[in-house]
Amino acid sequence: MKNFLFALVVGSLLFACSNNDDSPSTNDNVSMTNDDSVGSTSAFVPCEDGMAGEYPCDGYDFLGRISLEDFGSDSGNDIWGWTDASTGKEYALMGLDDGTAFVDISDTENLIYLGKLPTATVNSPWRDIKVYRDYAYIVAEANEHGVQVFDLKKLRDVSTVPQEFSADNRFTDIGNAHNIVINEETGFAYPVGTNRSDVFNGGVHFLNLQNPETPILAGGWGVNGYTHDAQVIDYDGPDMDYNGSELFVGANESQVVIVDISQKNAPFIVSTVEYPFIGYTHQGWFTEDQRYFILGDELDEINSGFRSRTLIFDVTDLDNPVLHDTYLGPTSAIDHNGYVLGEEFYLANYTAGVRVLDISGIAEKSISEVGFFDTFPESDNTQFDGVWSIYPFFESGKIVVSDINRGLFIIKKSG
Repeated sequence: MKNFLFALVVGSLLFACSNNDDSPSTNDNVSMTNDDSVGSTSAFVPCEDGMAGEYPCDGYDFLGRISLEDFGSDSGNDIWGWTDASTGKEYALMGLDDGTAFVDISDTENLIYLGKLPTATVNSPWRDIKVYRDYAYIVAEANEHGVQVFDLKKLRDVSTVPQEFSADNRFTDIGNAHNIVINEETGFAYPVGTNRSDVFNGGVHFLNLQNPETPILAGGWGVNGYTHDAQVIDYDGPDMDYNGSELFVGANESQVVIVDISQKNAPFIVSTVEYPFIGYTHQGWFTEDQRYFILGDELDEINSGFRSRTLIFDVTDLDNPVLHDTYLGPTSAIDHNGYVLGEEFYLANYTAGVRVLDISGIAEKSISEVGFFDTFPESDNTQFDGVWSIYPFFESGKIVVSDINRGLFIIKKSG
């Protein structure tokens, strides 16, 4: 039996329960309590005196929200974004237990919930979305779900809302998957966290997106076992030995793995990385100069009693990465997904909300929190509620946030 660790810590309480064995083991835990008392909100509320309405904040204003009730769903999970190059409109793509919601956020005074693409098979609290060109690629830890392919250009012509959308294609050579990664430079998608008994041991499958609507399997990597999440980059960092290589950096439960996947039929391991007090190696992101890799461990706060711990590895020598620094946040909330934009690191910190770290002094081991927005004002407890993920890459500066219990939030830096 493959077990899910459903952990909920309130004070000193920790419990675990098992799930079915149709999905790979994971630690993206959720509790299904919702706050649907408030529907959608489209109103600018500035962050003043530490609050934006009911939400604690520092330096980030509230622009709007769509609740789970409006989505007709029970829980939220992943989030990504798409900007229509033809119209300039911005869209939030939010994962839900029963599908994927599409929201036009171009006018935050008039958020438009365009509709939902239902799950391909059954509901799941784990869903992940990424975008290549004008297509969304969606996986879920739902039995036989595969990869849904959705043409985002259809969002331009929605007249009656909300609609129930249909996928334009579905890649079914995999069943369930925990995450999907896309390298937009090479045009490949990388589903990870698939069934542990598949040909790549729950590792990564390589999907060629030369025809974006019809992915084609082009190989995979499973030597290091199950991959929970990953980043794939075209490398142009300081290690000249790998200049021009396509690198897969996987968070593989108990280690980070770096694999050269430039040749899809002949990938090879570059290095593996371990660190003290491993709980569950969850997700990480490169700094823009590719000199450092910033990693989150999802269970170290529970297992070892850390405040929110973020690990920074110096990967100047990809064959020999070293732990460079450790940042501890101001609360005991569990860290989840994190993304780098310029000299800031945007961290989804579950009950502590969105935390923004200044990493301009990362070389000197000087990292500090410079802002936050807390969508879960009840507490900062070590439990799996609140913010699941963040998409901070819109040129407008809008940031879309997925909250497990409260749905979609749109925030923006004050001023």
